[in-house]
Amino acid sequence: MTDEPEKPLRFMTPTQVADELNVKPNQVHALIKAGELRAFQVGGRAMWRIGRQDVEDYIAEAYRRTAERIAAGELQDASSEDEGA
Repeated sequence: MTDEPEKPLRFMTPTQVADELNVKPNQVHALIKAGELRAFQVGGRAMWRIGRQDVEDYIAEAYRRTAERIAAGELQDASSEDEGA
């Protein structure tokens, strides 16, 4: 037994990604289907895996797109959105 911290998972399930992003798993599947979040299938057709780096890349891209929309004045007031995704 060691005191080393646990390494983060290299690959995540859609449910784990949903928990990380505070969204529902079906929203993660929609991102995959739209090509916005890279993923691959293993085994059966319903077994998806998403690389941790792909999640980080998606988040970075979402920040970039959001910043562009803010600069262009295209976003709604954040206080009008439901924070309980």
